[in-house]
Formats: sequence, structure tokens, C-alpha cells
Amino acid sequence: MSVSNQHYGRSHYKNGPANAFRHAFWNYLIAKKCHLISKNKVRALIWSEKITDWHEEAFQNRELARKMDLHNNEVGRFIFLKYSSYAKNEVINILKQMTRASSKVDSNSNFANFKNKLVHIIDE
Repeated sequence: MSVSNQHYGRSHYKNGPANAFRHAFWNYLIAKKCHLISKNKVRALIWSEKITDWHEEAFQNRELARKMDLHNNEVGRFIFLKYSSYAKNEVINILKQMTRASSKVDSNSNFANFKNKLVHIIDE
């Protein structure tokens, strides 16, 4: 949260690009921490998906926002897989670039068309 606040202020609480950054970075951090403990990338990814999917189910959101969150969570795990050896600041910069390129989606969007890309609902 503090990294999101530092880079985006409170805008990451809305369903815009900053929120996409927060979800992706959150999943990256969980996977990274799990990997440090388990020393197994697959286990780290499975656990981070399990816990963040649970979070999205436990704290209900509107359907489109939930889909967006789950999608951006998955992007964060992809970033962990691709950049697990990078320093945290390097990953933050990668995610900030991805945030600038985030695509706006709506209820008619096919999320499969945005694989490994961040998405948002509202423009900030």
C-alpha cells in the first residue's frame, strides 16, 4: 500500500490504472516472499493465487471490478515469474510502465485479449 500511495496517492483506491498497479505489485510481492520461504516458484505462484483469489471472494466487489482485480493479480504473478531476480525498484519501474499502458475494459471486454497486460475500468 505504501508503494502505491507513494507513486499514485489515493487514486489506487479507485478502479483506474493505479489500482491495476497495486494489484499486480501486491501479487508480485506475495509470490516473491513465498518463494524466499519455499524456494519453489511453482509453489509460490500457487499459494499467491490461492490467497489472493480467496481475498477477492471474501471481500466481494462488483463483477467487472472483481474480474479486473483477478486479471491484474494474475499479471503480478506473471511479473514475478519473468522478473523474479530483479530488484524491487526495477519491478516497480516495469509495473509503472505497464500502468501507463493499461487498457480500459468494460463488461463486454474479453479479458483473454489482455494477457499479461494491466487493465482498468475508469480513467484517472
